[in-house]
Amino acid sequence: MNKRGIIARTAAGALGGLLLIGGAGAAIADELDNDNVDVNVNIEALPPVGALTLSVAADSTTLIENGSTDTIRQFTGELPTVTVTDDREEVPAGTYWYVTGQSSDFTGTGLPAITAGHLGWTPMLTSDDSDGQVAEGEQVDTILDEGPDAVGLVDEELLAIAPNASEEGTPNGVWTAKANLFLKTPADVAPGAYKSVLTLTLWEDAI
Repeated sequence: MNKRGIIARTAAGALGGLLLIGGAGAAIADELDNDNVDVNVNIEALPPVGALTLSVAADSTTLIENGSTDTIRQFTGELPTVTVTDDREEVPAGTYWYVTGQSSDFTGTGLPAITAGHLGWTPMLTSDDSDGQVAEGEQVDTILDEGPDAVGLVDEELLAIAPNASEEGTPNGVWTAKANLFLKTPADVAPGAYKSVLTLTLWEDAI
């Protein structure tokens, strides 16, 4: 093969390359079609890391006449066990929890109401391992008693409180409490079947 043929083919290849590059740079693309693709993702909620919760062992209790006198009829019973569970990994600094109770009036069909002030209680802790982290509330007497605490469960009264749980850094635990309930009425109270609602509430507050 002679040199003249090689040079001619090389030049032609170089020229073709130059023409191809020049043509690509000047081309304008025409859009022929398009379509869309939906991109979906389902992000699940993270499970809570523990919680502060309250539960009650039963949804009712019955008071039975006990310790009545000539002037006052008394009916006693027991609040079902109240359990507070705190299994949170982190507790906000300076917070504490407490449980309160408040009663509605005792009512019955065709009967005059017995106001909530006639119901009192004596709170008591039943946990074996409170270790001073939880304290019980004070006794609340009825309006037929005497003294500064003779107000009945008209407003929210303290059943139990954990004032230092977060400060001690060991909030985890399970604590239980009950209360002796006592209803006092005048001796001439109308006989019949009465019912009230005792609302128990778990609160968290900051110091």
